[in-house]
Amino acid sequence: MMEEESLDYVLVPMGMLVMAIYHSWLLFTILKYPRRTVIGINAESRHQWVHAMMTDSLKNGVLAVQTIRNSIMASTLLATTAITLSSLISVFVSSTSNSGNTTSKLVYGNKSSIVSSIKYFSILLCFLVAFLCNVQSIRYYAHVSFLATVPTSVRKKDSIEYVARNLNRGSFFWSLGLRAFYVSFPLFLWIFGPIPMFVCCLMMSFVLYFLDTTSSFTRRLHTHSFRVEMKTDDVESAVSS
Repeated sequence: MMEEESLDYVLVPMGMLVMAIYHSWLLFTILKYPRRTVIGINAESRHQWVHAMMTDSLKNGVLAVQTIRNSIMASTLLATTAITLSSLISVFVSSTSNSGNTTSKLVYGNKSSIVSSIKYFSILLCFLVAFLCNVQSIRYYAHVSFLATVPTSVRKKDSIEYVARNLNRGSFFWSLGLRAFYVSFPLFLWIFGPIPMFVCCLMMSFVLYFLDTTSSFTRRLHTHSFRVEMKTDDVESAVSS
């Protein structure tokens, strides 16, 4: 029926538009009001952590390396999972095309093999993006593991800022890789039809909103801890001078 075929051309773009609008709003909030998002608050927390580790690297060097090693292991796990799923999808698509099978008749709103190819290609693209982002995350984490153990002083703000910036870049790439996994869920449900895909886009945007934003209590607690840290640093710098 024409109505079933038109569902892919109506619900799928609407679902992707909802996801695009949400992530555009999230990017704008991160750039303009970072403390309203978990990503922004975590970036400031990592900056404080680097400052605390590098001001006494002889004492905190082992702790810094172990912490970064855990992040490398998490990125490695996601990268391995992404490339494994990409390989499985490629093998499945190639075997299906060679056997000449078409999509199942149980899939509602899918009557074209071209649409089926677009579905699998979209999922494959998400996993490839997740793999590349996690590889870049491993690259930055490995670089920070060397820099974080270099002895420095409180006065050398440039070196500490450089290490914190690289650590945040690695974390941002890890967040992008994880976000690609999130986006793959509605694309995977698209195999079963455009209706589950559209519903998943709505639910995913709703859930991600609560995962990405912070409450007023969290912002107030983080701001208080940040001010306490800054006052402690001022006292230490005054004593050392």
